[in-house]
Amino acid sequence: MVGERQITAVLGPTNTGKTHYAIERMLSYQTGMIGLPLRLLAREVYDRIVTARGPSVVALVTGEERIVPPRAKYWVCTVEAMPEGIGPDFLAVDEVQLCADPERGHVFTDRLLRARGTQETLFLGSDTMRAVISELVPEVYFIRRERMSELTYSGARKISRMPARSAIVGFSVDNVYAVAELIRRQKGGAAVVMGALSPRTRNAQVELYQNGDVDFLVATDAIGMGLNLDIDHVAFSALSKFDGRRMRPLAPNELAQIAGRAGRGMNHGTFGVTGEAHPLDGAVADAIMAHRFTPIRKLNWRNSRLEFGSIDTLIGSLDAAPDASLLIKAREADDLLALKTLAAQAEIRARTNDVSSVKLLWDVCRIPDFRGISHAEHTNLLQGIFEFLHESGQVPNDWMARQVYRLDRIEGDIDALSKRLAFIRTWTYVAQRKGWIDDEKHWRDETRAVEDRLSDALHERLTQRFVDRRTSVLLRRLKQKEALLAEVNDKGEVTVEGEFVGRLEGFRFSADKSDSGREAKTLQQAALQALAPQFHLRADRIYNAPDTEIDFTEQGGLMWGEHAVGKLVAGADPLKPIVEAFVDDEAGTEVAQKVQRRLQHFIDRKIAALFEPLLSLSRDEELIGLARGFAFRMTEGLGILPRGEVADDVKQLDQDARGLLRKHGIRFGQFTIFMPLLLKPAPTRLRLVLWSLSCGLQEFPEAPPPGLVTVPSGDGLPRGYHAMAGYRAAGDRAIRIDMLERLADMLRAEDSRGGFEATADMLSITGMTLDQFANLMGGLGYKPEKGEREKVKLTAPAATDSSEPVVEVELAKDNVVEKESLKANAAEAPSVNVAAQDQTEVVSASADANEFPESADVSTDTEASEKEVEVFYKFTWGGRQNNRAPRRGTPQGRRDQSAGEQRKKDNKGGKPSAKTGKPKGKGFRRDGGNKNFEARPPKQDKIDPDNPFAAALMGLTKKD
Repeated sequence: MVGERQITAVLGPTNTGKTHYAIERMLSYQTGMIGLPLRLLAREVYDRIVTARGPSVVALVTGEERIVPPRAKYWVCTVEAMPEGIGPDFLAVDEVQLCADPERGHVFTDRLLRARGTQETLFLGSDTMRAVISELVPEVYFIRRERMSELTYSGARKISRMPARSAIVGFSVDNVYAVAELIRRQKGGAAVVMGALSPRTRNAQVELYQNGDVDFLVATDAIGMGLNLDIDHVAFSALSKFDGRRMRPLAPNELAQIAGRAGRGMNHGTFGVTGEAHPLDGAVADAIMAHRFTPIRKLNWRNSRLEFGSIDTLIGSLDAAPDASLLIKAREADDLLALKTLAAQAEIRARTNDVSSVKLLWDVCRIPDFRGISHAEHTNLLQGIFEFLHESGQVPNDWMARQVYRLDRIEGDIDALSKRLAFIRTWTYVAQRKGWIDDEKHWRDETRAVEDRLSDALHERLTQRFVDRRTSVLLRRLKQKEALLAEVNDKGEVTVEGEFVGRLEGFRFSADKSDSGREAKTLQQAALQALAPQFHLRADRIYNAPDTEIDFTEQGGLMWGEHAVGKLVAGADPLKPIVEAFVDDEAGTEVAQKVQRRLQHFIDRKIAALFEPLLSLSRDEELIGLARGFAFRMTEGLGILPRGEVADDVKQLDQDARGLLRKHGIRFGQFTIFMPLLLKPAPTRLRLVLWSLSCGLQEFPEAPPPGLVTVPSGDGLPRGYHAMAGYRAAGDRAIRIDMLERLADMLRAEDSRGGFEATADMLSITGMTLDQFANLMGGLGYKPEKGEREKVKLTAPAATDSSEPVVEVELAKDNVVEKESLKANAAEAPSVNVAAQDQTEVVSASADANEFPESADVSTDTEASEKEVEVFYKFTWGGRQNNRAPRRGTPQGRRDQSAGEQRKKDNKGGKPSAKTGKPKGKGFRRDGGNKNFEARPPKQDKIDPDNPFAAALMGLTKKD
């Protein structure tokens, strides 16, 4: 029955399948043509028909695109570009309600009145056109189509609470971008669709939405014109738009056209408002849901019977008024405004003196103002094109090339690319006009290629700015409840489904810091779900890893390679810390327990290896009584005890107990009781960590660099640090305790009451300069007195044989520099001057330099220019140390005694009387029972119990 009717109007709301119906009707004929309201929609329909019939029989004609195969049977066009004179079997015009549009309405009205198919004509649109169509086209047959799904108003809703598969509609570029940016931050991203986009860009953006990469679409009212999208909810972010002349509120039928995109097929849809848009009036919302709108009473019209006798007659015909009451004169369009502007120029009038010139001028004026810069700019461009065409019949290739190639750049932001796309549309339009340019195919392909490159670049920029592709992909896979594939490279970078999501550091995942809000939560959720196998794999690897791959830090952390996997916390015993593993909860209890056990094994073995002497001491069952108690104190002190803190305990130990303790490597020093093996760098580093844990320190002090005898004493260090580090603070520096004991042995041989000077051995053992040594001695309780004196030079007699070289040697003896000329053998080295530095011993330049000839003549050079001054320090006991006064005594040692003789006296323990110099009173304990160090000789009537050799000698004496 329908086939018998020449003209049919298929009317109804959105989602009724009208466009699909028209395509099916067209393909049932040998030839057909369909006019669509948007270039975007035309491209979509073209692709569908090409899929059904093949590209060889389908033509696409729009203002900027013309694909016309030689055997074209089906023409897909924008309404403005529908060619005349073809006479297809079938013709359809979509969205005929646009006849009432102020800008484009006259074009749709013209098609309604004049466009016809030879066998069937189909008009598609809103039911509001029923009355006016029946009035203007009396022979029309109407078909009413009902909506296939329900449309419900859901009120206002924040963007942050917008459901998935929603489209948010704005009416300006700025509004669209602002909404898209907000959705990216809160929802992971949105696709952007605007009428100004090229079909290629629009299709790429729609694909992001359709395939689920993003769940949100931000668009202008371009989606209201037949674009078929899977939208469940439409939200208006504004209810007014700029129509080219003024801001005006959208009519209910216009809102319905857009809201109707929600719900597709049999799926129901909802619509509402968001952002700053006020809730819809109840009557308006009801009208949209019921599809009841005020019928269209008037259609825009412009005369299509144009007269080209002159510019004035052409303008007059365009300005003609309609003769039907249902038609109103369309407002002045851009093309007519351009014509009137150019007609005011004398040069243009001079060129348009015939019909063909007037027609050419009108064709040029119909070039759309794609650029939208200004009317004056657009008119200047049209004038240039018209002059080229009027003079030579074509636009010059070189000029065309300059215009096109300057736009062939893909760098820049969204705005820059959008402007270039708008500009290239002008030249695409020019290239589509037959006869305007030389080699039309070349320039159509060239402009199309530039537009495609710009379109791809714009799509990329839009995606970069408004779509967090990573989050979108992961959201889609999570919703599909599919197993996610995670990969971790050698740098710990985690990718899930090929998207970088963060880093896996040991057994803790750190999400990418560039995301926040929902994106960060999504990344965390997807990554941890995908990383489950990786956690178990890593747990097996660390459990089977050798101890060499694990280490502890000086802050108590535990490292597996470059990754922190745990930390030490204080236990009940300083030598038994507890491990706390760093494992994400999502890794599971099994993984956490396995990592914790492995790290506990590591630290237990590390302590057992580095503190083996101390652990052996604590387990020795032969130690009983006071010796066992002292061993316990030693274990508590982690192998180092300042002697002053345990003076009473040491005093009570007999020789048997001390012997048992010495077997374990304990040394009873003058200042410190320690185990020398535990002073090595590795035990020291671990001891400081264990001590810091037991003291509950927030920040652990670091161990001194290995190999240094002295280090700066430092400020703000916790009490007890230097002892645990194996040092004793004295003045500005701290000295290693084993070297301090060696220094103490040397000081016993010196006269601390009468005063003594530092020897080369003292400076050598400490590695200090004389000034630094003086500061150290001050810290140990000595009083340094600084002085200066003239160097005395000893000069050897002149050599009798001039062939024998003379060697000048400066010797430091009792801090007096003697200079003497020595006669050396002829085979010896040539003359050498060796100076003593920092009061160190002088090395002789000759094998015979250790002895001076008896004939040496000592002479002092009294000339001022030859005098040299040296600095020296004299050290005497300071009288106080550690706020306790030392016991009185006489100077110890004699300068004429050898070191061996003095050590024998020390071992005998004799203490000389202050008056007679003979041993008297209670002997001075070499073990330093008194915290104050006094460099006085011990009493001779008592053997030092801390000296193992003296203890053995005492045993023999008892036997005798």
